[in-house]
Amino acid sequence: MTYDSNNIFAKILRGDIPCQKIHENDYGLAFYDIHPKAPIHALVIPKNAYENFEDFCHNAKPEEVLGFLACITKVTELLKINTSGYRLMSNCGEGAGQEVPHFHVHLLSGK
Repeated sequence: MTYDSNNIFAKILRGDIPCQKIHENDYGLAFYDIHPKAPIHALVIPKNAYENFEDFCHNAKPEEVLGFLACITKVTELLKINTSGYRLMSNCGEGAGQEVPHFHVHLLSGK
């Protein structure tokens, strides 16, 4: 899998495709999944082009990592799942079921 600048998340970041935004900072964008697998299902994506978790870990600058994590934390607070509980999940590579070649995490809660 290689980064495809025309993947759906890249298009969302460019504004070519709308999303139901939850939160945004300089390093990340969070929005509701259009095919939720739980009562609360948000996606959080970094604003720069990283194919998967490995790519992000090896190539993101420290301020990008911290900013992305801050975005995730803010989303858990906004959705009020920071105290009730949530699952944080990311598929890394085709063998793990990653469908979009842009690093992203799923926040799932409510069941």
